[in-house]
Amino acid sequence: MSKPKHFIESGKDAKLLRSKLGLNQSEFWSRISVTQSGGSRYESGRNLPKPVRLLLHLAYAPEKQAMAMLKFLRQSERD
Repeated sequence: MSKPKHFIESGKDAKLLRSKLGLNQSEFWSRISVTQSGGSRYESGRNLPKPVRLLLHLAYAPEKQAMAMLKFLRQSERD
């Protein structure tokens, strides 16, 4: 099984999605337990760590994409 592509690859992608959803930084980032100031730093260009990209994917990707990532993660644990 090949790894699904992350739904959000950069802070810029996250900012665009947040704006599209009409959420402020606190609302958007708190969903994955990132502070508003941390989210602001990511949106301003700080590199998104892999665990943060993964959490954003699981929290905000369309259901089918999120489930594909979850299935991949569960399968890789078994191998």
